[in-house]
Amino acid sequence: MYLIVGLGNPEEEYANTRHNVGFDTINEFARNNGIDINKTKYNSLHGQGIVNGEKVIIVKPQTYMNLSGIAVRSFRDFYKIPSDNIIIIHDDIDIKEGSIKLRKTGGAGTHNGMKSVVQELGNKDFYRIRIGVRKS
Repeated sequence: MYLIVGLGNPEEEYANTRHNVGFDTINEFARNNGIDINKTKYNSLHGQGIVNGEKVIIVKPQTYMNLSGIAVRSFRDFYKIPSDNIIIIHDDIDIKEGSIKLRKTGGAGTHNGMKSVVQELGNKDFYRIRIGVRKS
């Protein structure tokens, strides 16, 4: 089982902004894989499905970016998902706009949502997909 989490902010005013690229990516992933994000649990919207033979839970925390780790930890603990099976998707102003970087382990950098995830999980040993966005 995999936990795939897109970071963003829940209110309409944040839709289609650089900070919501994690939500946008999760929405596209869900559409492409026939997964409905229509359930609520742990202050999150989520859905489940099978992708390439693996069960996945996709999550959009509704706690605002800076508290995203609370939802990630709750799903991890409930479903007993190992860190190697957690993927966090987020915006990154420190890489070139439009570029995508996959990273296994490491710090949170300047991203407050990632700081929350690292703090709540108590480790840095999970995958992150960083999507380059403009600085302003």
